[in-house]
Amino acid sequence: QVQLVESGGGLVQAGGSLRLSCAASGRSFSRSVMGWFRQAPGKEREFVAAISWDVPMTALADSVKGRFTISRDNAKNTVYLQMISLKPEDTAVYSCAARDSSLLSLSRATRDYLYWGQGTQVTVSS
Repeated sequence: QVQLVESGGGLVQAGGSLRLSCAASGRSFSRSVMGWFRQAPGKEREFVAAISWDVPMTALADSVKGRFTISRDNAKNTVYLQMISLKPEDTAVYSCAARDSSLLSLSRATRDYLYWGQGTQVTVSS
């Protein structure tokens, strides 16, 4: 059974940092594009970041550029999202997702991701 399990969320003050992890099991995602998305209450899920499987290329939403970094450790089948200078508007449930390994583009569309984790809550207080 394929599983993506996020961890590392929590409550942090504005300006603080968190590192989210997404551990994959059930199959290897070492050749899959991986992404992070977030959904705030009352809002649609939105793209945050994506990373390719090889010489890592990344894509970031404009709202997080300069503050968030996506990385991966293929040996551990894990993807990370390092978040610094957090703002109250970053509060959301953060989910990781994986594309089918045959699809290589750093898509920002939720419909392009096949596997999803349950999400981890990030709350940034002002």
